[in-house]
Amino acid sequence: MSNIILGLVIVIAGFLLVWKTEWIVANFGSVYWAEKHLGTEGGTRIFYKLLGIIIIVIGYSVMTNLLQPFLFTKLSPFFGG
Repeated sequence: MSNIILGLVIVIAGFLLVWKTEWIVANFGSVYWAEKHLGTEGGTRIFYKLLGIIIIVIGYSVMTNLLQPFLFTKLSPFFGG
């Protein structure tokens, strides 16, 4: 039950990051790396939206208890597992 609630909170945070991107850029400013590598004018907005989508996927993985198996299979080559 706690995984569902935690995952839902993470999904909501990711959704707000995608939905309120303009507010975040207005209050926190632009990301220099994103502006340089992801586009000239909208690189920061793309960065925040992509970050929000990744956070949403992590939230759903937490809700379904698939985060640990996913990370184990993807990161095991780096740790010799």
